[in-house]
Amino acid sequence: QLVESGGGSVQAGGSLRLSCKASGFNLNLYYLYWVRQAPGKGLEWVSAVSSSGVFKYYSDSVKGRFTVSRDNGEASLHLQLNGLRPEDTAMYYCAAHRDLRTTNIHFETFAYRGRGTQVTVSS
Repeated sequence: QLVESGGGSVQAGGSLRLSCKASGFNLNLYYLYWVRQAPGKGLEWVSAVSSSGVFKYYSDSVKGRFTVSRDNGEASLHLQLNGLRPEDTAMYYCAAHRDLRTTNIHFETFAYRGRGTQVTVSS
């Protein structure tokens, strides 16, 4: 019900645009998220956007470099990644939850989650 795309391998300083297509549920009722998991590490919240798309939230680690957007008409979520760093290397997942959750998150936190798209940044 959530399918990510757009991952890839880039050099440090490069850019990528991740996309997520939703189906099978009413997207308009949910906050949409990007979360990531690096090898051997826990799940990290990256960004969230309110159901209307007006309110956007970013973790300190990506603020100023990543930009989230959503298009409810197209049932899609995007994440523009600029100024990529090796520490951004991770599997990136889109997810949905009725409320804003930015701490103590786990895969089970979300009502819906995609299978992920890999982002690899080399130095």
